[in-house]
Amino acid sequence: MTKFPKPLKRGDKIAICSPAGKIASEKVDGAVRELAHQGWEPVVMPHALGQWGSYSGTPDERYSDLEAAFRDPSVRAILCSRGGYGVVHILDRLAQLPLEDDPKWVIGFSDISALHALMATKGIASIHSPMAAQIMKGADKDVDTASLFGILRGDRPAYVFPSHEYDRFGIATGTLLGGNLAVLAELINTPYDILKPDTILFLEDVSEPIYKIERIFYQLRLSGLLDNIRGLIVGQFTDYKPNETYADMETMIRDAVAPYKFPVAFNVPVGHVDHNIPLIELAKVTLKVSPSGSNSIIFHRN
Repeated sequence: MTKFPKPLKRGDKIAICSPAGKIASEKVDGAVRELAHQGWEPVVMPHALGQWGSYSGTPDERYSDLEAAFRDPSVRAILCSRGGYGVVHILDRLAQLPLEDDPKWVIGFSDISALHALMATKGIASIHSPMAAQIMKGADKDVDTASLFGILRGDRPAYVFPSHEYDRFGIATGTLLGGNLAVLAELINTPYDILKPDTILFLEDVSEPIYKIERIFYQLRLSGLLDNIRGLIVGQFTDYKPNETYADMETMIRDAVAPYKFPVAFNVPVGHVDHNIPLIELAKVTLKVSPSGSNSIIFHRN
């Protein structure tokens, strides 16, 4: 049974942590202003604006911020300021915390997919969504930020988005899991492996060559995973170059999943792009991929 953190109320605290890369202070400042405008109390953790090489702090510093946020009963959500790389450094220590005793919303994407994977192994829902740089735009100007805030307050969204020529039609209902493909692939055969059968899988990535993503898809094929998922949501794969075989990532993915029958939605607005819809990990959803010109992801209440 999935544990959903409680909806946030006015005055609840949201801890801002940087568990991976360093971040410009103005982005965090902007997110703080918007969260306060929404009626919450943002708390910038001690090392969120720090720097240690390319990271926001040493592994001990980054862990200490998250540990404090998870253990503080007044903190009801944890906003990861940005991704980058580094969550894996502290994953095992975070896994030792009693996360199930007081579930909190964890918010973020990119390298934060590793933290979502941890929460999923504990049976706790989390939110793959925009972070500080997008939240600072404000809910009045950014539809995805508004959707995120709705989820935090207890809403369950329904998204409609345009179809794609490579779509494979069908309807599937199941548990939604996924995130950054390179990050999740590195967690295969670890305690934080969430690439499991009977899920609706969503995937995105950035700055990865086509051959590397193809290699991961073949790993998923050879492991048998793709024989047993219920549906596939292909998000945005950005900042890569064509190769001699494929001009684009979507064509390669189309060919990689051609032997299967599950519905596939391409070009879904999730990933390292301006339009990055918030998705609730471990939620029950219905994916509809239809020839009507539009597809949808509908979140169930429980």
